[in-house]
Amino acid sequence: MTVSASGFWPRLFALLFTVGLAANPARADLSVEVIGGGSNRYPLAVLGLQSEGTLPESITATVKSDLAMTGAFNLLDTAAGDAVVAAPGQLDAASWRQRGARAVVYGKIGRLNDATVRLTFWADTLEPRAQKLSAEFDVAPGQLRDVAHRMADMVYEALLGEKSLFASRIAFVTQSGKEYRLQIADVDGRRAQTVLRSVQPIMSPAWSPDGTRLAYVSFEQQKPVIYLQDLVSGQRRVLANFSGSNSAPRFSPDGRRLAVVLTSSGNSQIYLINTDGKGLQRFSYSDAIDTEPAFSPDGRQIVFVSDRSGSPQLYAQALDGSRNVKRLTFQGNYNVSPAFSPDGRQVAYVRRDGGRFKVMLLDLASGDSRLISNSAFDESPSFSPNGKMVLYASAEGGQSVLYAASATAPGRVKLGTLNGQVQSPAWGPFNP
Repeated sequence: MTVSASGFWPRLFALLFTVGLAANPARADLSVEVIGGGSNRYPLAVLGLQSEGTLPESITATVKSDLAMTGAFNLLDTAAGDAVVAAPGQLDAASWRQRGARAVVYGKIGRLNDATVRLTFWADTLEPRAQKLSAEFDVAPGQLRDVAHRMADMVYEALLGEKSLFASRIAFVTQSGKEYRLQIADVDGRRAQTVLRSVQPIMSPAWSPDGTRLAYVSFEQQKPVIYLQDLVSGQRRVLANFSGSNSAPRFSPDGRRLAVVLTSSGNSQIYLINTDGKGLQRFSYSDAIDTEPAFSPDGRQIVFVSDRSGSPQLYAQALDGSRNVKRLTFQGNYNVSPAFSPDGRQVAYVRRDGGRFKVMLLDLASGDSRLISNSAFDESPSFSPNGKMVLYASAEGGQSVLYAASATAPGRVKLGTLNGQVQSPAWGPFNP
């Protein structure tokens, strides 16, 4: 959330969100739970791989968790007594049809040498009977989860005919006591890696379009300063350290510049800056607080939050220099945190409604909004790279929870519960 030196409402939302969260060490406890939307899910059986017990971790379990988190599949129960299927000719299609499966995923593990195994798997539809997918991977140590994510991607795309999302990562900020950590992880919250550790707050992580860099705000210089960090080399540098507050970085679609919020001119205003820290250019001009910019995917406009109408609302302004501003939200007196869908047709945002903070989805063509979250304090929505889901953080029962809601149909998925305080989740692009 943006910190503004001249206005208190961005701070207010951040404060309300953190009230009641325990300051325990953050720990991801994966518990994929699909809530709603069950009638539209694709019935699928994912069978255990033959000889999978020889592996240090289960590929099948990761594949199932991945597919479950999309909310698009109804994963049928499989029993220990189910026959192992290690080749297409062994699949009892009639039996699985009777159990309600529309498709079955199966395969085997073969050992090539002491370190490397070969994963072979298939995905067959049952009505009509057809082999939709056949693939083989030679897997070295340390690659099991990567291959499992790739397998889930291939199954998703083969059966649904849409681009998948598991070849991506998420970023988020955790707080444990006085320590803050900026972390990146798999889409299911596993394999979290710490990018930055600090005793001062870290906020607003933003991915570069190619997934190799993160921009974020750190208070380590006793004020909000924007940094840019290379995730491959680990090197980082100051992007914006002007007088006053420097906050809310967002990359342009081409990755060449960022929109940032500065208070160097007084109230929070939006500026554009090149990734080398040069070429600073003012974008918004108002006497109000203008903050939380988000580029449209085509790079032609920026949606942002402003209280120029008396309360925080979403506005759009073109990048053609015309300074023409269009108000987007009219319902509710508090609408913040915009995030564009990858196709540019929708904007996710947070609305305060009766003291509760909800994630909404705005259709830009019709102007209609619909609710996609259902907790008391939901924040920081961001779209999956395929546009099918919206990630956000929530506070429930003194814990931080990560949710992913469907952007196309009713239903949401609880990805995991984390002890402690977790803020600012951001879904990254497809992995480079």
